Amino acid sequence: MIVISRNGKTTVITGWRAWLIGAATVLLITVVLALIFVLVLGAAVTLTLFLSIAVPVAIGVALIASLFRPRA
Repeated sequence: MIVISRNGKTTVITGWRAWLIGAATVLLITVVLALIFVLVLGAAVTLTLFLSIAVPVAIGVALIASLFRPRA
């Protein structure tokens, strides 16, 4: 049973219509959560890939730069 109050008027939805609205709501929430999960997973993979490339490159540049630095 779904009860909707709007502008002082109460509407009660029962039976198969209530089940249909409930199922559609669950489906919509599932799709939204799946989209959020995919976006977060994509951001995590992108950040991991960026760091796995950028950190070794930075270390290599620092090592090469240390070869050209004059010794005191």
